[in-house]
Amino acid sequence: MTNTTRRRFLQTAAVTAGALPFLRALPANAQSSDVLVAVNGQTINSLDLHRTGTNRPSYQVAINCYDRLVSFGTKPSMGGGLEFDYSKVEPELAESWTVSEDGLVLTFTLRDATFQDGSPVTAADVKWSFDRAVSLGGFPAVQMKAGGFTAPEQFAAIDDKTFQITLTTPSKLAIPDLAVPIPFVINSKVAIANATEDDPWATEYLHLNTIGSGAFKVARWVPGEQLIYERNDDWASGPVSAYKRVVIREVPSAATRRAVIERGDAQVSFNIPSKDALELSDMMEVNSTPIANCINCVGLNTKFEPFQDSDVRKAVAYAIPYEAIFQTAAYGRGAPLWGEETERSDIAWPRKTGYMEDLEKAKEHLAKSGFADGFEVPFSISLNQLDWMEPTALLIQENLGKIGITVTIDKIPGADWRTASLVEKRLAFHLEGFGGWLDTPDYYFFWAYKDGHLFNSSNYRNEEIETLVDTTLPMEVSDPSYEPNVKRMLEIALDELPRIPLWQPALNVAMNGATDYEFWFHRQLDVRPIKPA
Repeated sequence: MTNTTRRRFLQTAAVTAGALPFLRALPANAQSSDVLVAVNGQTINSLDLHRTGTNRPSYQVAINCYDRLVSFGTKPSMGGGLEFDYSKVEPELAESWTVSEDGLVLTFTLRDATFQDGSPVTAADVKWSFDRAVSLGGFPAVQMKAGGFTAPEQFAAIDDKTFQITLTTPSKLAIPDLAVPIPFVINSKVAIANATEDDPWATEYLHLNTIGSGAFKVARWVPGEQLIYERNDDWASGPVSAYKRVVIREVPSAATRRAVIERGDAQVSFNIPSKDALELSDMMEVNSTPIANCINCVGLNTKFEPFQDSDVRKAVAYAIPYEAIFQTAAYGRGAPLWGEETERSDIAWPRKTGYMEDLEKAKEHLAKSGFADGFEVPFSISLNQLDWMEPTALLIQENLGKIGITVTIDKIPGADWRTASLVEKRLAFHLEGFGGWLDTPDYYFFWAYKDGHLFNSSNYRNEEIETLVDTTLPMEVSDPSYEPNVKRMLEIALDELPRIPLWQPALNVAMNGATDYEFWFHRQLDVRPIKPA
């Protein structure tokens, strides 16, 4: 990489207030003790997490506006502040629950709670919400399947306060899967009233409205600009928020977001670039939390001819300048995932791959492939994630050119990224950053390596992987077959390489005038616990 190119990433241009119309648009009471202003570089594209094409930034709406039956506990984070505790499941809308001796029947007793319109939350609402989650298809249905929830017949409202789930087989993920954002509880009476024959699950209505029992409701949403939450003073599933109103501003420019948080015009800047995290940590509270079960990687779509050839995939893996990427795109924050492990006897994941930058090996594999003379391919990145994707893509482009692969950078608008990369899976060569919500390697493989599943952006299919994941997912970690099964998954994935791990990233959040931020596995902002500093 040339010095000029490197300076593109290592230098930050000075930003003046005159160049920041955003600052003038901030409400005058941004510093009010009952108003929280947060800035984020990503676009919220729906208020309904169950809707096809809803992107990851939109998950925060389900967290802040709806309840789930249970949640995870919290613990001190090595990155500062607090983070979720996967080992502890705690009550949320359910005040208690029991599991039958055979592990097949889960029975939940609901607390007294009301929806935003004042109507009581009942077991019938929970059943309708769960029926919706397993019936709409796509991401929600697959996530529910991870816990063993596949059909409406499994869910029953025994009475107004008692909800029951019957599993077909016991699963270690059943209870934890109820704590992820997907199984949120909707006011079924309002939803049904706004459903139509063509839209029986009221997806159009819920796309624009929140009708939950959670800590907040959406008061206003202007896509691409801002979302405003208003506090639910009657929230029953936790302590009422310190803030009456939360303003989430969408600010694509990282430089603008930095200026805003430095000036104190916002109290939270969410998911900031690693360079800013490094420099702002001397000025304010910055939480940098390693993301559990998460990998930034290169996706090689096996539906496209060049990447159906395993030697092409390995040529790309050996051509990647891993260390330069880690220092330039991540500023050394996170965990490297290239090179040899000193000890590979365990099943820890993420783990180092055994691949490293070696252009001679890259050329050897390309020469053995059906594309010895090289080829041309677009390399797709998201405009919402340029802070790490652009330097990564440019460094890979440069090195691939040295072995005869010509790469053009294809920048896709953030609002379209999820559809292109994950729903339609039409990107031949791309970057991806998937983190598994439930912290086991088999759960990661369930999402990223099984045919047809959302985060398998490589369109990868391996029959042995299919069988191994299906067998292992419900299995207790203590089962004698669990570790050998996971080791075999790792062996196949690192040999066939439908995705090439780069590094395990950290999530960086700057706080200026607020405190009590909690990191969550879904990597979205939970505003419920945040308080004025």
